[in-house]
Amino acid sequence: MSPILTRLQGDGLLARVMRSSAWTALGYGASQALRLASNLILTRLLFPEAFGLMALVSVFIVGLTMFSDVGTHPAILQHRRGDDPAFLDTAYTIQMARGGLLWLASALIAWPAALFYGQPELAWLLPVAGFSLLLHGMEPTRVDTAARHLRLGRLTALDLIAQAVGVLSMVVLAWATQSVWALVAGWIVSSGTRLALIVLALPGPRSRPRWEGAAARDLLHFGVWLFLSTAFGFMVAQGDKAILGKYLTLEQLGLYNIGFFLASFPMLLGQTIGGRILIPLYRERPPGASAENFAKLRRMRFVLTGAVFVLLGVMAFAGEWIVDLLYDPRYSMAGAILVVIAVVQIPSVIGMTYDQSALAAGDSRSYFVLTALRAVFLVTGLILGAEAYGLVGALIGQALAGLAVYPFLIWLARRHRAWDGLHDLTFALAGAALAAAALSLDSGAIAALQTVFGGQP
Repeated sequence: MSPILTRLQGDGLLARVMRSSAWTALGYGASQALRLASNLILTRLLFPEAFGLMALVSVFIVGLTMFSDVGTHPAILQHRRGDDPAFLDTAYTIQMARGGLLWLASALIAWPAALFYGQPELAWLLPVAGFSLLLHGMEPTRVDTAARHLRLGRLTALDLIAQAVGVLSMVVLAWATQSVWALVAGWIVSSGTRLALIVLALPGPRSRPRWEGAAARDLLHFGVWLFLSTAFGFMVAQGDKAILGKYLTLEQLGLYNIGFFLASFPMLLGQTIGGRILIPLYRERPPGASAENFAKLRRMRFVLTGAVFVLLGVMAFAGEWIVDLLYDPRYSMAGAILVVIAVVQIPSVIGMTYDQSALAAGDSRSYFVLTALRAVFLVTGLILGAEAYGLVGALIGQALAGLAVYPFLIWLARRHRAWDGLHDLTFALAGAALAAAALSLDSGAIAALQTVFGGQP
């Protein structure tokens, strides 16, 4: 342990990367444990339809967030003025204005959304849930400063406290009301608690409204491509639920959401760690600057991808057992969904460490091109697959979309001298073996899944 502890100490880049990775992994693991615990309790207090309805609420709230992202967070991470108070306050002003507009937008789309999905409750749920967007917009930029300098310990702890408070309120209200409103209320409580904790307990400069023309131009120039990227990124992150909401019943969508929640843990863990450490790491150690930088990034990439693959293997081979252990028989079909989603994510995991190299270099335009292509391939695969073979077809379409976008991912990585062919070949072979073994082992459950969820819409 002594060499490991030595490397974790100090203020050098390696020490900060290792500490930030450890804190992020610990925080994400604890966060998912809280979500799982609340999920297990709530599935016994509420019906699957409540989770299906909340999945639709989540689609719209996340959609509003992503369709309006102007990239202030990555801009602060990579910009040379990322520690300048005038630059930070201008970013804070943009962020606050955006939060207020998003809350208004959530009220405006509520009634059309309720009509489209035939769910009247959405007309009231969406404006209330949208208040969390206003709270998020009021968070000071000290959050971004902590991420820029890879000092994430206290921020991780505050996030977990806020989540725990939200979960507790959600469970208490679900027990008292047995209503989907308990889920929305917990969401608001968590957002409000996080804002209060960041203001009161996170070190950093005080944010205040200010507008500097030069800072605004830099932020908006960088952000215009991020805005377009996240608009398409919505379909990458939420396209499955948005599209499957028209093909599945609320009960089926609730089952899918539970399977997705469990299966996505490895991928989201990898993306969370990568999203927090890769932009600062690429900024300070560009892979094209030296062979030493490239070798260090290769080691980091092998460790991160390998860890995610191990977790994906657990989900793929033990998915049905995990669901049967944790949930009552009403949710048993989520086990087969979990297995298939774990396999579907393999192509995306292989390339998950490349796209941040573009943002670190300020190349938000190339990042947009890649995200747009991802969205087009994913939506096409989802719709064609769902039309032909129901849920199983939609999941197959997702896997094919991940393969189709890979050549463009290589293009972006090579553009910033970050592509590692040895890494990709190694995990492509490992992924093919993992997928074949998992699907063969669970072929009966997948056939049953096709029987229940297949067919024409």
